[in-house]
Amino acid sequence: MQRRTILAGLAALPLLATIRPGFAQETAETIATSGGDIGIHPVMHASLALSFGDEVFYLDPAENSFEGLPAPTAIFITHAHGDHYNEENLVRLAGDAVPLYVNEDVFSKLPETLKARATAMKNGDSATVNGIAVEAIPAYNITEDRKQYHPQGVGNGYVFTFADKRVYVAGDTEDIPEMRALIDIAVAFLPMNLPYTMDVTQAADAVKAFKPAVVYPYHFGDSDVDQFTTLVGDAAEVRIAAFYPATT
Repeated sequence: MQRRTILAGLAALPLLATIRPGFAQETAETIATSGGDIGIHPVMHASLALSFGDEVFYLDPAENSFEGLPAPTAIFITHAHGDHYNEENLVRLAGDAVPLYVNEDVFSKLPETLKARATAMKNGDSATVNGIAVEAIPAYNITEDRKQYHPQGVGNGYVFTFADKRVYVAGDTEDIPEMRALIDIAVAFLPMNLPYTMDVTQAADAVKAFKPAVVYPYHFGDSDVDQFTTLVGDAAEVRIAAFYPATT
């Protein structure tokens, strides 16, 4: 399957809802917890939703549609790049009351109407969102010629605790020590496209270090996710989700 490369933004791509109609909550993959199922809803590139009971968390809703999914009960933004943060789309999706959890850089860019209900989380911060624990995990580049893209101390990843399961959405990062030190991760979403994040070898090595039970490649552009699956081997279950439309 060929994939369309997505780099700085998504403006050249059509909305996912026009390509994959009916991509609704009941079609999501699920992860069982002691408190019910987590719904995994890939949207496009770096955008996804996680559902749990009455809660629906949107992650990095940029140039895309979440049509077919329930309205969000909270929105999380990892950093300010255009394929993660789009003010116009955020205003539309957040409506009049949805709370936002963002890194400090995004907080400084929010319009006042959104800033009033946004929480700025820096690396290492934690919060409880409608009873769900959330931790802000560092996300940054460590390879010298990539540090310009995601400097240390700016971007966030997030770890959500849904009942007895922890879900890690990494944001834009390489295989940093803070990632490798994570424990008890049931599901991880890892980016792997060059030059902005890491290659499949780095990502697979990270999986072998922190051993999530299930890992989803996302933000992967034209990276070879089949090679990633082979490199991971039996270190984790790799699931390839439809983050990109098929092209011919």
